[in-house]
Amino acid sequence: MESDKSIHIKNMVCPRCIAAVESVLQEIDIPYNSIKLGEVELKTDLPDAKRKMLADKLNILGFELLESDRSKTISQIKGLIINQIHHKKEKLKVNLSTFLADNLHQDYSSLSRLFSSVEGITIEKFAMRQKIERVKELLFYDEHNLSEIAYEMEYSSVAHLSTQFKKETGMTPTEFKRNKSAVRSSIDGLD
Repeated sequence: MESDKSIHIKNMVCPRCIAAVESVLQEIDIPYNSIKLGEVELKTDLPDAKRKMLADKLNILGFELLESDRSKTISQIKGLIINQIHHKKEKLKVNLSTFLADNLHQDYSSLSRLFSSVEGITIEKFAMRQKIERVKELLFYDEHNLSEIAYEMEYSSVAHLSTQFKKETGMTPTEFKRNKSAVRSSIDGLD
């Protein structure tokens, strides 16, 4: 059950985001127990004046303090997916729907309907887009070959990864790497 002292913040997607939010909380002198992607557990209730100040400072940094239960739930769904795809090394032992339902203590069909109605895409499509963003990152840093990336991102094959990548980005992973190299060369030429 969610505490009255939990606040939810939209657009927290990485450890740097956690550090930025932590800095704002310290600056405004808001005591907290913990911070994780999309959520802060406060030590005390947040007075309206501090809530407004926090919302304003977060907005400047590109974050949004969420107020409604619907927005909080959507933020939690996104946070769980982003964290799992971008930051966890262990693969899920259950499918995504079970993972979300278990973590959010809600029926997956309700979560799915809510997400689709507000975001205009399915949870699965959002997760797939996050996987493609992670693949782009792995391709950009050139530390893994396509077979390793396909395995790490749980694609059934390199062909499946390539098909989904092209469908989402309009180019193959190889074309993406080639374009990345051209961009890097032009940037290097500016030095």
